[in-house]
Amino acid sequence: MVESEELARQARASGERNLAIVNTCAVTAEALRRSRQAVRRLGRERPTDRIIVTGCAAELHGRDFAAMPGVTRVIPNGDKTLDPAAGAAPRAVAAAEGTRGFLAVQNGCDHRCTFCVIPFGRGASRSAPPAEVLQVAQALVESGKREIVLTGVDLTAYGADLPDDWSLPRLARMLLAEIPDLARLRLSSIDCVEAGFELIDAMGQEKRLAPHLHLSLQAGDDLILKRMKRRHSRQDAVDFCRRLREARPETVLGADLIVGFPTETEEMFLRTLELVEDCALTHLHVFPFSPRPGAPAALMPQVDRETVLERAARLRALGERRLKRHLEAQLGKTLRVLAERGGQARAADFTLVRTPGAEPGTLFDVSVTGHDGRMLLS
Repeated sequence: MVESEELARQARASGERNLAIVNTCAVTAEALRRSRQAVRRLGRERPTDRIIVTGCAAELHGRDFAAMPGVTRVIPNGDKTLDPAAGAAPRAVAAAEGTRGFLAVQNGCDHRCTFCVIPFGRGASRSAPPAEVLQVAQALVESGKREIVLTGVDLTAYGADLPDDWSLPRLARMLLAEIPDLARLRLSSIDCVEAGFELIDAMGQEKRLAPHLHLSLQAGDDLILKRMKRRHSRQDAVDFCRRLREARPETVLGADLIVGFPTETEEMFLRTLELVEDCALTHLHVFPFSPRPGAPAALMPQVDRETVLERAARLRALGERRLKRHLEAQLGKTLRVLAERGGQARAADFTLVRTPGAEPGTLFDVSVTGHDGRMLLS
């Protein structure tokens, strides 16, 4: 979303007309299918427009997209956010969604998880310069954004390619110190093995750093994690979650989890179910495994599709129970929330709260009176 907003801004600034830009995705086979479908639909519905295609799917399948009717140019993925004056350094790119701003501070990935093709589309990890991040963040706050979300392909890798020992926790502390009017700073998906004690310390000390993290865990069985080429063990994940809650007890955690990874047995899957309880996860993003051409996992022995989908349903059902448990624990509390569009708001821990009539962008306290299984009622 952040890059798409930046592409649209650049097109408007250049005065371009009769132009369609498709920012494609290749994270799953379904995402690739939808990307191709979007380009074909534009070719049919807007035959006089020039169509420009970019993104991960275009990077990996550029010739296919270039051959589609109406496509006039395929832009390499890495060129979307590069600053010509700074060589290979990516720009700090921002997008606004209602009351919060999304600030991309990192791109690319140096890891090679066997289920993923994103590093081939995004290239090596690259960090935006801290001074530029600060400048863009200040502009977002001055425009009225009360919350900023730091994003990246591998967000916890931020700073590894920069001089002077920069890191994600140091960047977060700098933004909070330099922008006192920033009500909340939130982190998007992170890798717990890269996060380490520095991030845990920051979460415990910086109360404007939102007590919510979404973890890239993927599985709860050590052998599956090894076959995925993940860099953490099951115990690493459990220990990280425990230490984080010791530092900031109100922290709410979510996670990405893949089910039906090649060679996954029922016993291995049960270890993932147990991980949800052991890490006390609240928000689950469940991904049924789908083989991606070019990813090593596509060549491994596959789990039959019916079993994959059945396991995904069981994991999602557990996620619903975990969310309900969290919502019930909030009954009777007073929460500080940030109003969004559509009559809803978000607490600091990312819990949705129904707030009909609230003015988007306002911070206020609500008394929790109930829930509907998805959000709190006030």
